Amino acid sequence: MRYSHVLCVLMLWSLTTTAFAQASGSEFRIARVKYSGSGDWYNDPSAEVNLLKFFQQYTALPVTPTFEYVDLKSENIFLYPVLFLTGHGGVKFTDAEVRNLRAYLQNGGFLYIDDDYGLDKDIRREMKKVFPDRDFVELPFSHPIYSIAFPFPQGPPKIHEHDGKPPQGFGIFYDGRLCVYYTYESNPSDGWADPEVHGNPPDRREAALKFGVNILLWALTH
Repeated sequence: MRYSHVLCVLMLWSLTTTAFAQASGSEFRIARVKYSGSGDWYNDPSAEVNLLKFFQQYTALPVTPTFEYVDLKSENIFLYPVLFLTGHGGVKFTDAEVRNLRAYLQNGGFLYIDDDYGLDKDIRREMKKVFPDRDFVELPFSHPIYSIAFPFPQGPPKIHEHDGKPPQGFGIFYDGRLCVYYTYESNPSDGWADPEVHGNPPDRREAALKFGVNILLWALTH
C-alpha cells in the first residue's frame, strides 16, 4: 500500500471534518442513500460495516463501522463526506432530492454509486436531472482512483457476475473534481457484504474491500 497517501489523508482529516461535521466526534462515517422510488436502497447492510473496518485497518483513521442511512431530501446528507447509493433499479428522485443532491455535490460532497444489477437505466436518467449539462464519462485505467492505495491496472474488479460484460467505472465531474463515481458490471459492494451473503471467495472479497479503500481515500483527499 502507498502509505504516503495515507499520511496525506491523516493531514487532511481535520479539513474534511471542518467542511463536513460528522454525526458524532471526528469518526469517519458513510451514509447509505435512501432514495424515492421502488428500489431496494437498503440491501446488504453489512457492506459498509465491513468496508469501514477494513478501511480503518489500512489507514488507522477512526471510523464508526455501522450501517447508517440518510434520506436524500434531508439536510442530514451534509453531515457526511461520502454517500453510497446502490440497488437493483426503481430509482426516481423527487425535485427536492434533485436539488439537495446537486447542492451536496457542488459543495464538496462525494457520491459513490454501485449498480447491484438493474440500476443502470434509472440512475443515468435520474443523475441527468441533477446535472443536466453533464454526462457520465468512463474513467481511463490510468486515473489515480485505480492506484491511490492498491493497484487496479484494469480498472474496477469483477466481483459479481451480471451479464458477462466487462466491469466499468464512470464519473461525473463538477469544476474539474470527480464528485460522482459509478461502477457498472463490477458490483464491489457485493464483496463487502458478509461472506455468507453472496458466497464470494476470499480473494474476490479482498479485492472488493481494497477497491473500496481506494474509493474512500480518493473521496477524502480530493
